[in-house]
Amino acid sequence: MTSETAVAANASDGTSASGSSFYAAMRILPREQREAMFQIYDFCRQVDDIADSDGPRDVRLAALQQWRNDIDALYQGQPPARLRDYVASVQRFGLKREDFLAIVDGMEMDVPQDIRAPDLAKLDLYCDRVASAVGRLSVRVFGLAEADGIQLAYHLGRALQLTNILRDIDEDAGIGRLYLPLEGLLHAGITSTDPAKVTIDPALPKVCVPLVARARTHFEKADEIMRRNPRRAVRAPRIMSKYYRAILELLVARGFAAPRAPVRLNKMARILILLRYAFI
Repeated sequence: MTSETAVAANASDGTSASGSSFYAAMRILPREQREAMFQIYDFCRQVDDIADSDGPRDVRLAALQQWRNDIDALYQGQPPARLRDYVASVQRFGLKREDFLAIVDGMEMDVPQDIRAPDLAKLDLYCDRVASAVGRLSVRVFGLAEADGIQLAYHLGRALQLTNILRDIDEDAGIGRLYLPLEGLLHAGITSTDPAKVTIDPALPKVCVPLVARARTHFEKADEIMRRNPRRAVRAPRIMSKYYRAILELLVARGFAAPRAPVRLNKMARILILLRYAFI
């Protein structure tokens, strides 16, 4: 899983998220919601940084297990120092222990060995853990009703993570990872799972097309859910959705054949999305 920003020390004021699309979307929230979201973000960044580091695998596994132990201690009423500020948010918004643990489990999927061409079931599990679990925590902070919140987390989390995977094909290959599904590779006639070989294969666009379609479907399902919920409760996820949907369409316009220029949503486009959806 690739990182957008480095972890900074103070999550509660958003410094760990500063400069990211997440930061802009969450700054519009009321203070207590904003602080909870930056705590969730900081937690994700820290466990992600462990998974993405180049340290020995056994050391990274131990570090992730310590995070599990710390989450358990938090929910047993004995939070370690690095989670002490989370107590109020956990209690105020009913954040679930199992969602924090799912995120750790997702990050750990990259540690025993780098993910390379997972089958579709494993890819979906990965998306659920590293993205939709974050969404399940987030929708509680936003105040969505339980059923719609879970469904929004399911669809928007997968939409965002599939977009990340399509955006970061070359970056992931640079650290020996390949998140494109095995079934898609084989259907396109690609038999190698070596990231360096797959990224330059002329058939690679055939692998990406179904993932684009899948991401679009998840974006559309997420939009349906957000349309039937109070605008104040879905402002932040709607902004995230619009940011990432725009990135997905830029990727489609660029194409997936090598060589691939990096794709980013420019500052003006981000500002226009923020202005359009932050105050409705």
